[in-house]
Amino acid sequence: MRNPNFETLIFCVSFALPFVVSFNGDSQILTRVKNSQLDDRSGKLRDWVILTPDQSPCNWTGIRCEARNHTVISIDLTGYGISGGFPFEFCRIRTLRFLYLADNFLNGSLSSQAFSPCFRLREFDLSDNLFIGELPDFASNNLEVLRLSNNNFSGDIPLSFGHMRSLKVLSLGGNLLDGKIPSFLGNLSQLTNFELGFNPFKASHLPKEIGNLSKLEVLWLSNSNLVGEIPFSIGNLVSLKNLDLSCNSLSGKIPESLSMLKNLVQIELYQNQLTGELPESLAELPALLRLDVSQNSLTGKLPKKIAAMPLESLNLNDNFFIGEIPGVLASNQHLTQLKLFNNSFTGKLPSDIGKFCPLEEFDVSTNNFKEELPPFLCYQKKLQRIVVFKNRFSGKIPESYGECESLNYVRMGDNTLSGNLPEKFWGRTLIQFLELENNHFEGSISSSISALQQLTSLRLSGNDFSGEIPVGICKLKNLTQINLSRNQFSGELPHCITNLKLQALDLQDNEFTGEIPPTLGNLPALLYLDLSGNLLSGKIPEDLTKLRLNQFNLSGNYLTGKVPSGFNQEYFVAGLLDNPNLCSPNLKPLPPCPRIKPATLYVIVIITSCFLLLIGSLIWFFRTRSKFLSKTRLPYKVISFQRIEFSEAEIFPFLKDECIIGTGGSGRVYKVKLKSGQTVAVKRLWGVKREAEDVFKSETETLGRIRHGNIVKLLMCCSGDEFRILVYEYMENGSLGHVLHGDKCAGLADWPKRFTIAVGAAQGLAYLHHDCQPPIVHRDVKSNNILLDAEMRPRVADFGLAKTLQIEVGDGDGGGGAAMSRVAGTHGYIAPEYSYTLKVTEKSDVYSFGVVLLELITGKRPNDPSFGENKDMVKWVTEVALSPSSAEWVAEIVDPRMKASASDLKEIEKVLNVALQCTSAFPINRPSMRKVVELLKDQW
Repeated sequence: MRNPNFETLIFCVSFALPFVVSFNGDSQILTRVKNSQLDDRSGKLRDWVILTPDQSPCNWTGIRCEARNHTVISIDLTGYGISGGFPFEFCRIRTLRFLYLADNFLNGSLSSQAFSPCFRLREFDLSDNLFIGELPDFASNNLEVLRLSNNNFSGDIPLSFGHMRSLKVLSLGGNLLDGKIPSFLGNLSQLTNFELGFNPFKASHLPKEIGNLSKLEVLWLSNSNLVGEIPFSIGNLVSLKNLDLSCNSLSGKIPESLSMLKNLVQIELYQNQLTGELPESLAELPALLRLDVSQNSLTGKLPKKIAAMPLESLNLNDNFFIGEIPGVLASNQHLTQLKLFNNSFTGKLPSDIGKFCPLEEFDVSTNNFKEELPPFLCYQKKLQRIVVFKNRFSGKIPESYGECESLNYVRMGDNTLSGNLPEKFWGRTLIQFLELENNHFEGSISSSISALQQLTSLRLSGNDFSGEIPVGICKLKNLTQINLSRNQFSGELPHCITNLKLQALDLQDNEFTGEIPPTLGNLPALLYLDLSGNLLSGKIPEDLTKLRLNQFNLSGNYLTGKVPSGFNQEYFVAGLLDNPNLCSPNLKPLPPCPRIKPATLYVIVIITSCFLLLIGSLIWFFRTRSKFLSKTRLPYKVISFQRIEFSEAEIFPFLKDECIIGTGGSGRVYKVKLKSGQTVAVKRLWGVKREAEDVFKSETETLGRIRHGNIVKLLMCCSGDEFRILVYEYMENGSLGHVLHGDKCAGLADWPKRFTIAVGAAQGLAYLHHDCQPPIVHRDVKSNNILLDAEMRPRVADFGLAKTLQIEVGDGDGGGGAAMSRVAGTHGYIAPEYSYTLKVTEKSDVYSFGVVLLELITGKRPNDPSFGENKDMVKWVTEVALSPSSAEWVAEIVDPRMKASASDLKEIEKVLNVALQCTSAFPINRPSMRKVVELLKDQW
């Protein structure tokens, strides 16, 4: 007799056995891929480990299983930072249906053969990786989602793409595809998302077959080199919600058939060559929220029916529209963005604009609007930008604008506005840009302007403002441009203006009096200085010659005396004219300076000699007197920055030649072993002149307040009348430059050590730039200023040229300006823009650090003779990288003394890419040091 329990047991075992086998097989495949095809530097796949023979992978990171039978159906490793080639073996998991590998560092080309096991996939995402070559064939009737955007695929779209009848999403944007947009894609009748934008396709028409895609919801073909007219068949896309054909060369009229697309939410047709009038039939689109037809050649009026639509944004700028704006536009309750600039609109704007809608951006500049500004623009307290320049607006600025706390950008120039500004308008704390030039405003600048802490540009020229410049303007630390020209301002120029980061100062044609502040010479970033047409007197300060000016004008004042030698050249003549008492020994048409008669000169020499003798005697007397009267007082000053167990007296005996371990531009470095057994490094600066004092001050003020594991510790300092010494923690392995280019290079024979040094140094610089308040710029980042301890851990050192961004704009005593009057740093590491702007920025350090990265990789000095004449490290590496004959360019430049495995070379290539970003010729393209740290850590 059969045992029913036994039969049940047999059934359960026979049913479960295939899944155990499946578990084991899937687990084996996943671990094999991880170990042999992927580089998981972040360790996010550390739980992909088989612990038991029947190990299920369902709880592993990125794995999703089918709930009923626990088979693997999805692998999602999006954004995990993995690298390597395409892990084709994933597709050997027979139950896999979803494979997401986007936002990683996967590279190489994709062969059609490698994809043959992937025919079962339903969704496949490889976007935001580094793949190259042609697109592979996808012979799959199951695939529904295919995302390959933001890679480097090139060539044509394969014919096989037209046979994927189940495809719903096709995303190929942001590649290098350079064939034509094929008409066979019109066969994909199930498609809902069609995204090919930002590819350099051959000039082609938008295929009329596009009209076959009746289920399409998103059509994105921006920057796809489309030409000709938009086909009428586009009206067949009845499910379409988002239409983006922007940034192409489409011509002709906007087709009336667009009005058939009742689900459209967004129309983006900007930056094309479309002509004709705006179709009134667009008003029949009930779901439309965003309409942008800017930067075309459209004509005619804004139809009243379109103005009445409940749009969120309406962008008509840069066309040839005419006529008045229909009053019904003001009844819109949804409008947040209105851009009408660069047209020929006329008349008065509807007075209620903004009263019923949350308006954020309002730009009607360069039209022919007239009369008063609409008073309710900020009624909903959302307005951020108001741009109305080059119109015929008149009257006062509405008082309500002064209550607009959200306002951050204002341009009202070139109108006929008048009266005083609302008092509260001067104190709107978020304003970054304020331009009111060429109107008829009057009154004075309110002291409330000190509240505009975000302000970068102040332009009030060509008005009737009067009074003195309030000192509160000197509190605007972000202000870089001031233009108050052609007004009636008076009084003296505020000396505190040198606390700003000014790049342009234009005060011409006012009534300023007094002398030119010499401290203007302490504005290292100043490129434009115009003080002409005022009532300024006195001499031209010699300190102004320290500036590197593109525009210089002091003409039309009452300046006197001899022109400073730095301005005594033809280039500056026009900026010196019309100062009756200004003279020059050789600069015509200025009158020559009178010569001193010999007898007068003889008397002056005698008086000067006597004066100097008297001063010298007094100095000797007081020094001698102080020695006798103050015998108990130390002749030097000591400051400790760390907790130390030694005194300066222990150090002095070791400052002798046999203890010297290094000599640099600022002084000598000694190795001092103390009684306690501790070893310190002592830097004795050369002399006590201004340069040494600047270095001493910079080192103590900077390192004295820094605590970071990758920045060298300053333990104490000691300064007397005849010496300056700095005491640091001792670094056993000296500088990176000494190790890398000396006989100790064996300590850096493997890549991981060099990489660790790179990350540590980057972290130290990132701390200076982003975590110190105010931020600190090192200004002399190089391998010789990165020290290594006994375990080869790096410390950024030598802060003698460092500047806080506060000091950069003048520290009040002229020190900042003097230090900036020359190029600081070391040849080969200096950013290209620094040599002619002399402007301190964090991006200068980023460039120098990029050179250090290249130094670590190549083992060469920044100006190695092997590079050739007039060529440095950056140029050499860039040329090798771009050479068409260099297939293995990374191996060509890697230091031959370094043992680099194949995986090391992959990592080195990624670090090289970071270095090339850092050394971009344009500062704006360089990453921040914080981003550099992230990029480097992503390689690990």
